[in-house]
Amino acid sequence: MCDLELLKIDLKALTADVTPLEWQLDDSFFQQLEGAQLQHGSVHVSGTIRKSVGFFELVLRGEGTVEVACDRCLDPMDQPIESDLHLTVKLGEEYTDDDEVITVDEQHPVLDTAWLIYESIALAVPIRHVHQPGDCNVSMSEKLEQLSAARSSGADATDAVDPRWGALKNLKMEN
Repeated sequence: MCDLELLKIDLKALTADVTPLEWQLDDSFFQQLEGAQLQHGSVHVSGTIRKSVGFFELVLRGEGTVEVACDRCLDPMDQPIESDLHLTVKLGEEYTDDDEVITVDEQHPVLDTAWLIYESIALAVPIRHVHQPGDCNVSMSEKLEQLSAARSSGADATDAVDPRWGALKNLKMEN
């Protein structure tokens, strides 16, 4: 069970210049996040937060698998992922989230990394995900082959020109 509270970093409480970070994220992490499209996975996240004058540097690396639907057969499959997250965090008057710089309120200097880690993992999932050859659902693969064969045999009938367009083409030729 992954408690999201463990993913919050109190920036003022950091005593060392470099603090190591490590979490093992499982299904409960993905299911606790509102709006998360990924619901299952096992990802090991490790990294450091380095304290400097005026800012903090957060570097995290995630490795593991997430469950996604195969684009070919729609069955669930484990997709290996590797993600990297590099952020600069500074203290300010209010929370702001720009591209690579996050400003955290000085009165409440806690950085919640849960959604940042999730986004990093979600962005690491490839656009196309399919099972290895032979691992797709057999009945779905057969159905796709049948539909593909039916479509290619019906292509000859759809290649014929609509007579209305043919008549228009003849008008153009006459002028």
